[in-house]
Amino acid sequence: MTGSGTASYRRLSVPERRAQLIAAALGLFAHRAPEDVSLDDVAAAAEVSRPLVYRYFPGGKPQLYEAALRSAADDLELCFAEPQTGPLTGRLAAALDRYLAFVDEHDAGFSALLQGGSVAETSRTGAIVDEVRRAAAGQILKHLAVPDPGVRLRMMVRTWIAAVEATSLIWLDEEKRPPLPELRDWLVDHFVALLTATAASDPQTASVTRAALALEPADGPVGELARRVAPVVAEARHLL
Repeated sequence: MTGSGTASYRRLSVPERRAQLIAAALGLFAHRAPEDVSLDDVAAAAEVSRPLVYRYFPGGKPQLYEAALRSAADDLELCFAEPQTGPLTGRLAAALDRYLAFVDEHDAGFSALLQGGSVAETSRTGAIVDEVRRAAAGQILKHLAVPDPGVRLRMMVRTWIAAVEATSLIWLDEEKRPPLPELRDWLVDHFVALLTATAASDPQTASVTRAALALEPADGPVGELARRVAPVVAEARHLL
């Protein structure tokens, strides 16, 4: 077995070995808080020695955690990269499917990543998490096709991103209920509602909203939302 392990080590290049160790760490961080994962755990998961882990990550667990977080952040950033074609709600739903699948797969690690407070947390790891949030907001603004978004529209998008994060954490705390498709559709509804509410007081957002709604089919998510909301609003006619 020792010979086999040595042969395996020699077959891996430096980038491959580093990627292997990061993947092993991510697998552990996915279901355990960073402070509960030791370098011995990572070494065992990767089937290598502890000194080998230190050879690639001489800074110890903080360096390995940061590298694992960077890898997870790269995956998260890609979640919102969707072709800018078709109805906006369809694009949002596709992006959320990927994002929520990541949350589902990395449950404990996702909570640790967003909630902070870990002993492995540094200013750099905090910056990585913030970078993911800004990248997600940037992708959403691209889907809205606004080259120079104003403060209200930027705040609206960033507020929704924060709501998606918070909802994901609550979903994990609620034992992953409701089912993911229902959660995704609910978050899409939230985006439409927040966009519409912002449009009522911001001309730029109003223009964006009109353009987005023009592409939505009557039997799509926005049409279904409007039909569900209409009876509720009808009971409050005195407000109009």
